Amino acid sequence: MASPRRLSDDETQARHVLALAEYVPAFVWGRDELGIGEMWNSNSVISWVLARSGLPAAEIHPPAGGRAPGWATGVVTAGLLT
Repeated sequence: MASPRRLSDDETQARHVLALAEYVPAFVWGRDELGIGEMWNSNSVISWVLARSGLPAAEIHPPAGGRAPGWATGVVTAGLLT
């Protein structure tokens, strides 16, 4: 998959993503406070916001050969904090 990726063309969806930013959980950066298996970091923040907005964050993967440590932490946390 190419990078960057457009996830939506919906302006309302984009505004919702931005509005969620103020609600990102304040976990300790670089720690796995919930025992999910990955640390909380910038990837976690992005995946949390996307998942909470209704975008399919669990289905988004880095480009071939790329990594996104912490991504799963955000996705799982978004489901836990409903």
